[in-house]
Amino acid sequence: MENQIVIESPDGTFCAYILRPAKLPAPAVVVLHEVFGVNADIRATCDELAAQGFIAIAPDLFWRQEPGVDLDVTSEADWQHGLRLYTAFDRDAGARDVMETVRTTVELRESTGKVALLGYFLGGLMVFITAARYEVDAAVAYHGGDTEKYLGEVGGLEAPLLMHLAEEDEFISKAAQAEIKAALAGKANATVYSYPGQHHAFARHSGTHYNAAAAALANRRTSEFLHQQLQ
Repeated sequence: MENQIVIESPDGTFCAYILRPAKLPAPAVVVLHEVFGVNADIRATCDELAAQGFIAIAPDLFWRQEPGVDLDVTSEADWQHGLRLYTAFDRDAGARDVMETVRTTVELRESTGKVALLGYFLGGLMVFITAARYEVDAAVAYHGGDTEKYLGEVGGLEAPLLMHLAEEDEFISKAAQAEIKAALAGKANATVYSYPGQHHAFARHSGTHYNAAAAALANRRTSEFLHQQLQ
């Protein structure tokens, strides 16, 4: 398929959704999905990134459990399905899969070799873990759940990091947010933005808590950051 590529890893192969910008070669952004898989929202995010001049690649992080997950955020059954996948997800293996995606991306003939990570919730956590353990050019995390559990790895974070936190996030407590901010305060390469009054997934196109103004602000900051770091 034109919009799919296959990623090869030591543990097997998995697919990734890919969109290319009009002008090539281009830098790339690896987009890491929430608990809903590579669904309509993630594909829309890839559309937006390609329109901004990036190669956008969204790997199937759930391939070890259930390949091809594509869930509807408005369905309670799909929510429960996604949360079960999230609970059972192997984060260490997931970080290795993200890096296999990065390596594949770097080798694409239409790539400049510059690659950033961008993720939401589960994907936001995987951005943090992967950037702390491996080498990437830049990293953007939107409301990464459980990030506070991995703050012991912050010393390995060498890539520029941009993090977005919703102050009223029902999945990331205020205490956890305070821990994250404190741990990153001493990192010159890390910037954390807080969004007062916003709830989890305020920037998700189809989310219950979508807020156009806050989403536009966060996404503008992200776009400026990516263009700056990947030029």
